[in-house]
Amino acid sequence: MAQEWTRIFEIKAKNLKQGDSWRLEFDDSLVPDCPNLGWEQYIRNTCAWFDCTDCGRGWPSNRVMVVFHMRLIDRQGVVKVRRFRQNCKMCNAAPMEMPNITPENIDILLENLVEKIRMKCYHEDLGKGNRPFISLDVKSPHEPAHCEACMQGICTRN
Repeated sequence: MAQEWTRIFEIKAKNLKQGDSWRLEFDDSLVPDCPNLGWEQYIRNTCAWFDCTDCGRGWPSNRVMVVFHMRLIDRQGVVKVRRFRQNCKMCNAAPMEMPNITPENIDILLENLVEKIRMKCYHEDLGKGNRPFISLDVKSPHEPAHCEACMQGICTRN
């Protein structure tokens, strides 16, 4: 799945300033609202599917938080990504599972990210909002007790 993110990001980042190189890396230690000095942050909610590695149960969620920290120094841009996990409500001591985000929603996330890079790292005034993600058909309410982002107080549930 990381290859899909990298592939889409490389396509989107081609539109950034000529001569600058950007790379995407996953970092599960990112702390929301605490980017390192000189880094900018972008937090976005998306949709994903989860599968329990214990019982095999799957569930959709329209409340999946993704945090990006980005910086540009000497024409070298870095984006660190953290996808917040959820665990199964049916299993005791279920492990936290990584979200399976569709390529369409990865595309939307990264398109919005590149706009944020243009605004925060290149100081462009784009004057437009985020492209909305493609929602999943979710039958049950969001479960804060099983959401890593809720446990850390950053989930944007209403």
